[in-house]
Amino acid sequence: MSGGSGTEEDGAATVDENGTAQAREPASDGNGTARAQEPASDGNGTARSPEVTSDEDSTAQPREAAPDEGGAARATAPWWRRPALTVTAAGLVGALLGAGAVAWRTDTLPLVGPAPCWDSLGDTTLSDLFGDRRIEAEEQALQTDPRGGGDMYGQCRITSYRDDQARRQVTVRVHRLDGLRGTDAEGWPREFLTAGSVPPGDGLPGLVSPSRAWLALPQSCVGRDEFTGPTVVDVSMGAAGLDGAADYDREDLAALTRTVVEAANGVMRDFGCSGTYRIPDPLPGPVKRRDTRADAFCGVAGFTLPAAYRKDLPRTRVGGEGGPARVCEAGGSFDPAVRLTTVTDPVLTEIFASRGLRTGRSVKGSKGYGSVDGSRAVYRASCQSGPVVFVVDQLDRIEHAPSGLAGELLPGYVAAEAERIGCGPERVAAPED
Repeated sequence: MSGGSGTEEDGAATVDENGTAQAREPASDGNGTARAQEPASDGNGTARSPEVTSDEDSTAQPREAAPDEGGAARATAPWWRRPALTVTAAGLVGALLGAGAVAWRTDTLPLVGPAPCWDSLGDTTLSDLFGDRRIEAEEQALQTDPRGGGDMYGQCRITSYRDDQARRQVTVRVHRLDGLRGTDAEGWPREFLTAGSVPPGDGLPGLVSPSRAWLALPQSCVGRDEFTGPTVVDVSMGAAGLDGAADYDREDLAALTRTVVEAANGVMRDFGCSGTYRIPDPLPGPVKRRDTRADAFCGVAGFTLPAAYRKDLPRTRVGGEGGPARVCEAGGSFDPAVRLTTVTDPVLTEIFASRGLRTGRSVKGSKGYGSVDGSRAVYRASCQSGPVVFVVDQLDRIEHAPSGLAGELLPGYVAAEAERIGCGPERVAAPED
């Protein structure tokens, strides 16, 4: 069967002499069809249940992750040979139905068999994401780039259902952000570097929002080539940047924070890396919009919003304070018209190094360089902490600036923001024609 469909045969089980359901891994019958196989044995003929980690373990102090026997990563079946895992999100215990098929139902016992997304997501997290609805998980094996580029890839998708109708879908990806070709310079920041994002806390290297979350994996675990961005675990749920009621946003943000931390820990364990990330306590809250201060636009002293644009940019939201990137969005009550981003994480700045800095009109400054290309302006400065990138994106049409707003705002933004982060003084000339 394909990974996108679930049947009653998925998750077939045996029953031991005590009447306990034992989950079985799928195997091939030689025609590409998944069939059940016997559970692993401890060598004495006794079936072993997979190890289950409690939610309390997720909040423990950082510790050494126990490697598998021989220190090798756990073998994982290719995603196209795996059946969808059908479960409910709370409790998670198998019950025999019909001719030996397994359905997962709410109860007080833990999940029998691997948890979704590389055996990483716990019962509490799944319940926070999906309630008590039935869910199906499609999982692609974690693997390195078969072309030998050193990149790492993997994807897991979980869909919840009410009756037969899909209700919510969460996608977890593992991938290295591209800096050499610039393919991650626009789409990924548009979703994962937004003003609705906040640092998860406890020094975790990433950002979280009610619909998106990401964490960078340690370079000591996954390595890094020159001119590449970090290898990240990112989580998507629904449309990016779609705000809900404050209570729902807070709940979703907390759920995605737990999800990305647990998924990152599962990935590190799968690749045989030591250490884990802690789930932060307290969990972060959502970012609110505020009235725009024209004399300190985006909360940056000395950065004045030109009078011609103040009517179109009455509301401002600033996220990411203290994280790898600070993001300000300004516009109406909901949709932003302009986004200003300061990326202070040196590795993350690499995703803008190619496409963002080598196209369009050139910009020169006292300690850096950049370019303006249509609705985007990018500037890279050399600071004491390392490279810092400043990005101005015009996201929507503004009445008095149908085009060119990014290039007009860039010099003042860089100068004032560089002073705020201790990288000044920085003087940037207007874009060259």
